[in-house]
Amino acid sequence: MIRLTLTEIAQAVDGQLIDGAVPEATVDSTVEFDSRKITPGALFVALPGQRVDGHDFVAGAIEQGAVAALVARSVGQPAVLVPPATPTEAQAQTYAFAHDATGATAAVLQAMSKLARYVVDKCTAAGLKVVGVTGSAGKTSTKDLLATTLRVAGETVAPPGSFNNEIGHPYTALRCTEDTEFLVAEMSARGIGHIAHLAEIAPPHIGVVLNVGSAHLGEFGSRANIAQAKGELVAALPAEGLAVLNADDDLVSAMADRTAARVVTFSTRRRADYYATNIRLDEVARASFVLHTPGEEVGHPVSLQVFGEHQVSNALAAAAVGVEAGLTPAQVAAAISSHRNASANRMDVQTRADGVTVINDSYNANPDSMRAGIAALSFTAHGRPEVKSWAVLGAMAELGDEAIAEHEALADVLVTMRIDNLVVVGSDVNSHALATAAERCGIDTMVADSADAAINIVDQGLGRGDVVLVKASNSAGLWRVAEGLLAPKG
Repeated sequence: MIRLTLTEIAQAVDGQLIDGAVPEATVDSTVEFDSRKITPGALFVALPGQRVDGHDFVAGAIEQGAVAALVARSVGQPAVLVPPATPTEAQAQTYAFAHDATGATAAVLQAMSKLARYVVDKCTAAGLKVVGVTGSAGKTSTKDLLATTLRVAGETVAPPGSFNNEIGHPYTALRCTEDTEFLVAEMSARGIGHIAHLAEIAPPHIGVVLNVGSAHLGEFGSRANIAQAKGELVAALPAEGLAVLNADDDLVSAMADRTAARVVTFSTRRRADYYATNIRLDEVARASFVLHTPGEEVGHPVSLQVFGEHQVSNALAAAAVGVEAGLTPAQVAAAISSHRNASANRMDVQTRADGVTVINDSYNANPDSMRAGIAALSFTAHGRPEVKSWAVLGAMAELGDEAIAEHEALADVLVTMRIDNLVVVGSDVNSHALATAAERCGIDTMVADSADAAINIVDQGLGRGDVVLVKASNSAGLWRVAEGLLAPKG
């Protein structure tokens, strides 16, 4: 974070210094809500949560070198006391406020957001550009590609993992300094107004919209409502800004009417401002293609090191931002080709000593990303008669009334992609619907009630060179299956 005195911080969050906080004391390290990450010169955010309350850890944070804490109540340690707050209607729908009986979470988060906006405004005056990215699928992968690309142009801050909500977004913005040239902000939404709120914390100069799918359909009610929410990003752009839209998604391309900013498009299927031709996949579903950019007759070859054909669209979005930010197409193609997977459990492909390949995409799942993952599994396994494909799948969360139908529909995808074996992990109704539909379609289906059981089932059936996809919503914890399959056997 930029260097700020406690007086400046108190003014930025409309708070007051209490319990011996020194007005001239300077925060010159990070802002953390995890006391274990505190370093000397940091600011501790005493965030109340469902299981623990950050106020209980303020003393320890001060002992570790924190200059002060942001608090909703006095705890007898140097602090900035923040004013009471009530969550907005949009905020009230989010996880952070689900157990906020006292309003302390709203108060601390609002203060953290105000501080982030103060820092972003300061950094914007020094040249910072904020790049927002949203979509139903591919946000984290694209965020990582954007960070790799923009770092060629200048110092870039991007969220670790999927820090894309009302907590992770300001946390990431607070990592900016006067030397930061680009802030890549991944923006998620669980309701109308969420992205608009995030855009107020770090006003975007460039907005990227990837797709409108069925993730969180249970919360939004319809794809039209999802499109309404995702479009809040481009609606927040200034007239001198830039909207980067997926021409292959009609609901996304229609968002051009919602922004005053200049619009560029990208496509894997047709000519757009940025488009791909000659798309090919190698033996483990890494794509290569020719990148075409405005004003150039000759394309630039790209060879991705991340897995799945769907990554081509993500790469085009990153390429568009890179070129529009001032990089040459050749620089962008080289940066994207050098990119390695940066976020854990996201299409992480590893091969064991016995030739078994494990595709760990266990961080999250929705119908669109499930289809993409199964397609990557199919491509990687087929063409070699002796190799079998294994789909280890768990439930997809937050699909509402469509949940059972969407899980049943995966059986048709597995058949179409000629997947040999299915292991369903879980005993919930959605997992049961998937397993029943798959058995009805003739797929060799097994059910495991735990990650350990799934590991045992797969390990006993694996042959040399087989390919395994592990995928579910993060709440299913199937990363344990991937880790178990990859662990050395003693």
